[in-house]
Amino acid sequence: MAIVKKYRAEVISVSKHTDTICTTEFCSESGKFIYHPGQFLHLALDQDYDGCGQWPESRCFSMQSNPDEKNIKITYSVKGRFTFQMGKDLKIGSKVWLKLPYGDLFTRPHSKTNTVFIAGGTGITPFLSLLTHESFKDYINPRIYSGFRSSVFNIYNEDISKANNSSVFIKIFYEDKDGIMDIQQIFNENGQSSDYFISGPPSMIKIFKQTLIGNNVPPHQILTDDWE
Repeated sequence: MAIVKKYRAEVISVSKHTDTICTTEFCSESGKFIYHPGQFLHLALDQDYDGCGQWPESRCFSMQSNPDEKNIKITYSVKGRFTFQMGKDLKIGSKVWLKLPYGDLFTRPHSKTNTVFIAGGTGITPFLSLLTHESFKDYINPRIYSGFRSSVFNIYNEDISKANNSSVFIKIFYEDKDGIMDIQQIFNENGQSSDYFISGPPSMIKIFKQTLIGNNVPPHQILTDDWE
C-alpha cells in the first residue's frame, strides 16, 4: 500500500474549457508524486497552512495523469463553493497543498480480459490515468464507453487517443445526438463474464450498477469509482 504524503505544489497550467469545466496541472515542490492509476488526491487551498498540524479544508479529485508523468493533472466541474474558489484563485504560479494517494480502483481483484470501462462526463479522468499508462497493455480486448452532454464537453480526445493498447474498443456517446448511455445495451454487448468499472455522477453509478446486478452480473465484477 502506498504511503500517503503531503506535497507542496505549484500550478503550472490552467485551462478553462467551458464555463464550468477546468483542467489544472501541478508540479511538485517536495519530491516526485507517487501513486497508481485510478487513485485520487486531496487538494487544499489554505495559504496559511505550513504542512504541519491539522490538514485544512480540502476536496478530493481523481488524477487524470498517469504515474509515469512528472506532473499531476486534474479536471473538475465548478459546482460548489470549493470548486468555485478554485476557479477563481488557481492561476499559473499559485501554490497549493496536495495529499495523496488514496483509493484502490485498479488494484482491486479483477479480470483484465474483456474488461469494460464506463464513464460519464469528468468520470473518465481516473480511467485516463490507466489508459495512458504502461500497465494498460496488460488488458486483453478492453472496452471503453464514455458519455457527454455534447461534443463541447468532450475535452479528452487527445488523451483517449493515447490509449496504450492496440486492441482497445472505444465508443463515445453525446446525449444531445445519441441520447444517454444505455447500460442495458452495453451489457448486451459484453455479457455476464466481463468485469465492469463505472465512474461518473452518483445517480448514474447507482442506476448502472442496479441494472448490471439485475442482469445477474456478480457484484464483485462491478467496480465503481464513487468516493464522492
